[in-house]
Order: sequence, then structure tokens, then C-alpha cells
Amino acid sequence: MNYKIIIYILSVLTSTFGLTGLDLNRFFKQGHLVEARVLIMILILALSELLSQFVINFLEVSKIL
Repeated sequence: MNYKIIIYILSVLTSTFGLTGLDLNRFFKQGHLVEARVLIMILILALSELLSQFVINFLEVSKIL
């Protein structure tokens, strides 16, 4: 059970690191910085959830833990 928390934290950090390279501000209107940041936060949470579930399922299926 404790390994799941570590996997969630690592997936959030990995998703944040991966999405910082994107420049999504150019897709928004000038002056709508808050909306761009909210979208980035939603993308980080969604991507980290998918990544963590994949890793957890992979570890459970392969019987590593």
C-alpha cells in the first residue's frame, strides 16, 4: 500500500517535469494566463493519474511487489 503513494508522487513530479517544456500560452488569447495555468494543472493531474495507474497495474500483473 505504501508503494502506491510513492508512485503517485513520482508520477506527479514526472508529469510536471514533462509538461514544463510545453508552451501552451501561445494557444490562448493575450492576457489569459490564469486559464492557461489551470489547463496545465488539469493536464498534469490527468497525466499523472494515467501514469501511476499504468505503473501500479504493471507491477501487480508482473508480481514484482
